[in-house]
Amino acid sequence: MDFMSFDAIKVRLLTAEADPTMKTVGRYSPAATEWPNNIMPFSEIHLAYLSKNKSVNPAQYLSNLELMIKIRE
Repeated sequence: MDFMSFDAIKVRLLTAEADPTMKTVGRYSPAATEWPNNIMPFSEIHLAYLSKNKSVNPAQYLSNLELMIKIRE
């Protein structure tokens, strides 16, 4: 399993959010009271998922995620 630090994962997710060729929308969550209108940012959604699911390989997860959110024309 490839090791990635929390900071490296966060940087990669934030880079994807800033990239206009990636579809990175936030999601509503009733528990997301820290964010306006309870809309949890894209990066926070995936950081939470990786925090809860320790057996997931972060490098593989992010690679697959990037393939899924890439906007193709």
